[in-house]
Amino acid sequence: MRGELRIYLGAAPGVGKTYAMLEEAARRAERGTDVVVAVVETHGREQTAAMIGDLEVVPRRDLAYRGGVFTEMDLDAVLARRPELAVVDELAHTNVPGAGHAKRHQDVEVLLDAGISVLTTVNVQHLESLHDVVTRITGVEQRETVPDAVVRAAGQVELVDMTPEALRRRMAHGNVYRPEKIDAALSNYFRAGNLTALRELALLWLADQVDEQLDRYRTDHDIDATWETRERVVVALAGGPEGEALIRRAARIAARGRGADLLGVHVTRSDGLAGADTAVLARQRVLLESLDGSWHQVSGGDVPRALLEFARGVNATQVVLGASRRGRFAQLLTAGVGVTTAARSGSIDVHLVGHELTGRRPRSDRRPPALSRGRRIAGFGTVLAGLPLLTLTLAGIADHPLINDILLFLVAVVGVALIGGLWPALLAAVLGSLLLNWFFTPPFSAFAIAEGHNLVALATFVLVAVAVSGVVDIAARRTRQAAQASAEAQTLAAVAGGVLRGERPLIALLDRLRETFALTAVALREDGTITVAVGVPPATAADADVAVRVDASLSMLLWGHTLPASDRRIVEAFAAQAAVALRQERLAAEAARAEPLAEADRLRTALLAAVSHDLRTPLASAKASVASLRSTEVQFDEADREELLATADESLDRLDRLVANLLDMSRLQAGVLGVTMIDIGAEDVVPRALEDLGPQGRTVTVRVPEDLPMLRTDPGLLERVLVNLIANALRHSPPDRPPMITGSRLGGTVELRIIDHGPGIPADRRDDVFLPFQRLGDRDNHTGVGLGLALSRGLTEAMGGTLTPDETPGGGLTMIISLPAGGA
Repeated sequence: MRGELRIYLGAAPGVGKTYAMLEEAARRAERGTDVVVAVVETHGREQTAAMIGDLEVVPRRDLAYRGGVFTEMDLDAVLARRPELAVVDELAHTNVPGAGHAKRHQDVEVLLDAGISVLTTVNVQHLESLHDVVTRITGVEQRETVPDAVVRAAGQVELVDMTPEALRRRMAHGNVYRPEKIDAALSNYFRAGNLTALRELALLWLADQVDEQLDRYRTDHDIDATWETRERVVVALAGGPEGEALIRRAARIAARGRGADLLGVHVTRSDGLAGADTAVLARQRVLLESLDGSWHQVSGGDVPRALLEFARGVNATQVVLGASRRGRFAQLLTAGVGVTTAARSGSIDVHLVGHELTGRRPRSDRRPPALSRGRRIAGFGTVLAGLPLLTLTLAGIADHPLINDILLFLVAVVGVALIGGLWPALLAAVLGSLLLNWFFTPPFSAFAIAEGHNLVALATFVLVAVAVSGVVDIAARRTRQAAQASAEAQTLAAVAGGVLRGERPLIALLDRLRETFALTAVALREDGTITVAVGVPPATAADADVAVRVDASLSMLLWGHTLPASDRRIVEAFAAQAAVALRQERLAAEAARAEPLAEADRLRTALLAAVSHDLRTPLASAKASVASLRSTEVQFDEADREELLATADESLDRLDRLVANLLDMSRLQAGVLGVTMIDIGAEDVVPRALEDLGPQGRTVTVRVPEDLPMLRTDPGLLERVLVNLIANALRHSPPDRPPMITGSRLGGTVELRIIDHGPGIPADRRDDVFLPFQRLGDRDNHTGVGLGLALSRGLTEAMGGTLTPDETPGGGLTMIISLPAGGA
């Protein structure tokens, strides 16, 4: 039997997910459930650690990776212990290589398959479907994600909620992070706006999950009745011009309820033939989606039934339809879609909305003739020539029964129907019945019938002839509609294929339309001005052969030749899509313009965090040392005085380097960094960089060949780069394996390598360390603002070189500075 999964979902770290999970584990243990703690991350929070209490804890595994030792959940030990319930924190966690599975949620799946129930936690920013949204909101890339399907498959998902103000107070009181990280966290990820957005994401995601569970429950229990848990407004669109008014009315109804859904549905013919105007439907779909509605299309022969089945399927509470466009006489014969839907709706509210076309059929609804005018004329000609000829032929034949004459005239009527359609066939039926009565039914040469069975035969002839004429006309009409629908579908597919293959959807759309209809130019005109065009349009828009209106301000213009009505419908449909493509391109352009502003805002925020914390730390150390030396209350010996002076000196050096980095980074971004290129040897630059690092610099091993070519570089900038890179290598190198500097020539360039044997950086994250104000793991807020590597790469590129990371054989990181050789 598979175990049950219960997930505690939170909007951000610190809302109390782990605390709530451990509370539930303690309650289960008190009720006699066999509970073990497989893994819990307390992050140094005393209250969370205290909640573990007397719960049994399964020891973790120690795993060696890249020179470090990491701990992970011991899956085999938990399986061997076989508890009823296991507590597994941080579902989205990525395991250290060698732990077995790549992700912790895969370990949880193994536990569930073994019949062990699991309590776990996850933050909304770790949900795969929300990854890009959270990144845009917070500016922080989430590396650890969990598939939504894993969370949705849980038996229970419980939201652990907390207002942004309460969470920020917890942060300020030191209940979430260590004191040295509080300022940076509150100024960046834990801003009130970020937390509010994340909270709304969590609530909306969970609301969708609840909706899915409700739908499953109603399906499993065959519940068709509407449960009014949320307002859902369905607007029925028949493809008529009144659809836009219906959509706006339905949108206003939906807007009255907070969080209401708006759904538009079009019921197509079950025979698959074209019915409504595709261009009108395309424009209405654009309008619906612009009002945050969703478009749906269902098929059905009975429109009211199909509409209500859809409404009940989506648990709709209200349906909006247009009042009937049929005349009064037609309404007396049948109730119509609106009245029938209202009568069958049950608990669903039905709104019949009046409009300008109520009670009258618009001109566009009049059915076109099934056959061409030429065929109709041919049909009438066949009647006027063929029936007299048939009559003369039969009159010259003696002794033939009336039934044979009727069958031959019926064949003639069918032939006329095939040639000319309904009206010539009806004329043939009437004229044929008169000819049969006059020439072949006693008394002859008179419109009278002496025998009753002849009257039945003639009446049957007329009925069969009329019925056959109608069937043939309908078949011809359907054939024509099917051919038109097929041609339109092929044209639309060809145009859509061209759009999908194009790099710019709007240009590809217009260009494909131009090629499809052999036009000289196609353009979009907005507010009287042509905004986008393909081909060479004339100077004035008034010369356009075809103008298709999209909305009040946008229209599509075509030059080359006029188009028949069937082709115009296709153009109108894609004119609506062109409006969508134009809007998307403008949104993309606005996003591109906003991206540098967002990046500048992110850098500015990080800079403020650096000033508030990283600048304050060396200042505080220097001030404390100087204040101690000036104090008259304490007498220091010479050694203490030297130590205090060294501390002040070191702090001021750190401050000087930090300010220099900040200034250089601002110059790089402003493009005003001065670079003076000269030829200089590596043996002149490397010692100065090591000397600048103080005693630590003397531990670095230097293996630069004496015959290494000169470097074409700026000595001051190169020294800054080397100081940053060597300091980074020293910080991550083990004490017994100091960094090393080597040099070599590669073609016309000289490479300097700074090699360390520290933990290294995963290959997929090496570019991240070059982002300004970014540290790998984002955990060490007391070692600097993360500018060193970003500045080093910028300075190297400013000198015409490159800075690339590589893996040190045996573990560690190698930074490769590649610069032009002297004289190159």
